[in-house]
Amino acid sequence: MKVEIFNLCDFASADIGGKLNIIGVFDTIWAREKPISYGLFALVVRIRFEKIEEGVKKIKISFVDTDGNPVLPVIETLLPVQIAPWNSTASAQVVSLISQIKLQNFGEYAVDLAIDGRQEASLPFYVREAPLTPPLFQKPPQQ
Repeated sequence: MKVEIFNLCDFASADIGGKLNIIGVFDTIWAREKPISYGLFALVVRIRFEKIEEGVKKIKISFVDTDGNPVLPVIETLLPVQIAPWNSTASAQVVSLISQIKLQNFGEYAVDLAIDGRQEASLPFYVREAPLTPPLFQKPPQQ
């Protein structure tokens, strides 16, 4: 098994044919004050399985702070993996839309992915304090 895609993004969808649409991948949330509120975003996971790995897989996704404490409810789902006889592998995807996340502090967080009780991937994401004036739009110094 190989985790091919594991991202946070502004929006994502998957169709019945297996096409995955991902818009606005990010790893940093900028905010001006605490607690930090963030509207709608998505978590996208795409995993490739070999023929020998067919069966139902238990997926567990945890959002945690630097101490490993959960900051969102754990996402758990069962993922049936079946490979067509004419293919040697198959991909499966999970798209989870998440709304109104509330975080108490700026800092580093992580999204952890476990499959059948074994951690397969970890994705860091950062919550940073936004400057009052974005650096790209500051006036140049007067000479």
